[in-house]
Amino acid sequence: MPEARNLDQPLWSPAPERVASSQMTAFRERVNARWGLDLADYDALHAWSVDQPEQFWTAIWSFGEVVGEAGATVLENGDRMPGARWFPQARLNYAQNLLRRRDGGEALVFWGEDKVKLRYTWSELYREVAHFAAALRDMGVGPGDRVAAYMPNMPQTIVAMLAASSIGAIFTSASPDFGEQGVLDRFGQTEPKLLITVDGYFYNGKSVDCHAKVAAIVAGLPSLERVVVVPYLKAEPALEGIAHARSWSAFLKPHLAVTEIEFAQLPFDHPLYIMYSSGTTGVPKCIVHCAGGVLLQHIKEHRLHTDVKPGDRVFYFTTCGWMMWNWLVSGLAVGATLLLFDGSPFVDEGDILFDYADAEGMTHFGTSAKFIDHLAKLGRRPADTHKLDTVRAILSTGSPLVPEGFDYVYEAIKKDVCLSSISGGTDILSCFVLGNPVLPVWRGEIQCKGLAMAIEVFDDEGRPVRGEKGELVCTKPFPVMPIGFWNDPDNAKYHAAYFERFDNIWCHGDFCEVTEHGGLIIHGRSDATLNPGGVRIGTAEIYRQVEKLDEILESIVIGQDWQNDVRVVLFVKLRDGVVLDEALIKKIKQTIRDNTTPRHVPAQVVAVDDIPRTRSGKIVELAVRNVVHGRPVKNVEALANPEALDFYRDRKELGQ
Repeated sequence: MPEARNLDQPLWSPAPERVASSQMTAFRERVNARWGLDLADYDALHAWSVDQPEQFWTAIWSFGEVVGEAGATVLENGDRMPGARWFPQARLNYAQNLLRRRDGGEALVFWGEDKVKLRYTWSELYREVAHFAAALRDMGVGPGDRVAAYMPNMPQTIVAMLAASSIGAIFTSASPDFGEQGVLDRFGQTEPKLLITVDGYFYNGKSVDCHAKVAAIVAGLPSLERVVVVPYLKAEPALEGIAHARSWSAFLKPHLAVTEIEFAQLPFDHPLYIMYSSGTTGVPKCIVHCAGGVLLQHIKEHRLHTDVKPGDRVFYFTTCGWMMWNWLVSGLAVGATLLLFDGSPFVDEGDILFDYADAEGMTHFGTSAKFIDHLAKLGRRPADTHKLDTVRAILSTGSPLVPEGFDYVYEAIKKDVCLSSISGGTDILSCFVLGNPVLPVWRGEIQCKGLAMAIEVFDDEGRPVRGEKGELVCTKPFPVMPIGFWNDPDNAKYHAAYFERFDNIWCHGDFCEVTEHGGLIIHGRSDATLNPGGVRIGTAEIYRQVEKLDEILESIVIGQDWQNDVRVVLFVKLRDGVVLDEALIKKIKQTIRDNTTPRHVPAQVVAVDDIPRTRSGKIVELAVRNVVHGRPVKNVEALANPEALDFYRDRKELGQ
C-alpha cells in the first residue's frame, strides 16, 4: 500500500543548499545588484519581471550570455498585442548561440531503441553543421527559404536545423510516423526547398521502411530541389524512385573541407521555425516563431525554471512533430548534453528510458503525463530497479498530470526530485506555467507562472479570479509570441486564434485555476469543456477520477448534444479481460460523483477498443465529438491512429 499523504504539506521541497546553488537564486541576486532592488523571493521576482519587462529581458540576455548585438531599444509598442516588437535593432544568430562550444565533450547522445547508438562531441557537431550549411549554400538556400525534416529525433535532424538557421533559412519538421497526407498538409503549405528524411525507423523492436511513403511525399511537393536521405535502417539508403535524392554522405562530400560556419547576423524577429497546430479540426495552422524570442525564452526556461547547467545531461521523450523537440534542442545554448531517443518508450515494458537515465547520467528526465499514468497502470517501480541517482528533475507535459500521477512519481520513481508539470504549447513554443527549483511541489499543482509571463485566470466577463476555474490568459506581450501564421497576410487567422475572446489579451484556450499556494491546475482545453445544464466542467476533472480505477487503461469524455442540452458521455478502454457490466459502470459513476459533483457524472459510459490521439499523444475530444454528432473530422491525418474513430460511429448507446 502507498504511504499516506499529508495534504497540508508539499510532496517535495528543495534543500536549502539546492536553493542557494540554483541559477534562479543567482539570477535574482544579480537583478538585485544591477537595479538596486531587494527582491526577496520568487513572487517578488515574478512581479518585477512582469512590471519591468525591458529590464527583465535585458537581464536574461546578459545572464544567458547571448552572442549578438542587443541594440539600444528593448521594446516598441509594448501596449499592443499583437504588435509589440522586441529588440528591434538587435542582430544575432540562433545556431551560433547553440554552437559556442567546440571541445571534445559530448554534445549529443542518441539511442534508437536498443538498436542504434551514436555520440557527437561538440567539435564533431560543429563540423557536421559546417558541412551541411556549406551544402545548403551551394544549392542556393538563403534567408527565408524553408528546410523541412521528415525525421526521427536523431543527431542528423539537429545538424540540419542548425545548418539552416546558421544561414537564416526557416526550419520545419514532422515525424516519420506521419502519413503521406499529413505531411503534405503541412509542408505543402510551407513549400520547402530541401527535405531531409530517413530510410526508415524502429518502433517497438520492429523496423519500419519509409521508402514508398517518402517517394509519394516528394512527388507531392513541387517546391523541392533536393532530398537528402539519412541511412538509419541500413548502411546505404535506397534512393530509386525518390526525385532529387542524395544520400547524407553524398550531399556533404563536396564540402568536407569546410571547417568554419558563416553565421548570418539577422534581426531578432527573423523567422526560425514554422510549427503546426495539431490540425484535428482542419488543415494545420502554420505558426511562425522568431529566432530571438525562442532563444531568450528557452534560455530562461532551461537555466532558471529547470536549472539546467553546463554539463547537465537533458532528456525529453519527443518526436520531431512535437514542440518539445524544439524546446529540447535549445539546451545546447546552455552547454548541456542532449540525450536523444527515438522509438517506443515501452520497449522492455517501459524500462528502456530508465536504463538510459542510469547509463548516461541523465540529470533531467522529460516525459508525458500519459507515460507516467501508463507506467503506474503497469505496476512498474523504477525506484526498485534503477539507481536514478543523477536525476534532479522530472518534467511532464502533453496533458495535465493528475494528483495520483504526482504520488506515483514520488512513491515509485524517486523521492528527492523536482517534479515539474509544465504547460504551454506549440503556439508559444514554450511554457506559460512550469517548474521552479526553489519552490516546493504541491500535489496536483504546477509550481508557478513563468517569469515575465503576465498570466491571469479570467472569468467569462474578463475579470481575474483566484481559487475558481476560468480561461488562462496573458495580459502583456512576450518575446516568443508568434510572428504570425504562414500565408496569413492580414493576420486575420492569427488574431482569431488568440485575441478574439478578449481584446489585446492572449487567450490560450486552457481551462485553469490558481491555487492557494500560487500554483496552477490545468483542467483541460477550454474548447473541450463540457456544459451540462450550462455549468462549465473541465474534462481533466473527470479523467482524474477515472484514472484511479485499475480496470480502465484510458478514457475520453465529450459533451453530446441531447434534448436541447448537453450530456456527459464517457468512453473507456478497459484492461484485458475486463467487461463493462452494470457493476463497473456503477463503480465508475460513484467514483466520479464522490470526488467531483453530480454534474460530472456521465449519462452514458461506453466501452471502446481504442482512444484516438494525435501523434504527440494528446487525446482528441473534439474529433470524437464530431464523429458522435455525424460531422466530418477534417484532418484525420493528424491522428496517430485514425482508425480508432470508427469505434465511436453510430453507437446505439448514444441514442438512449
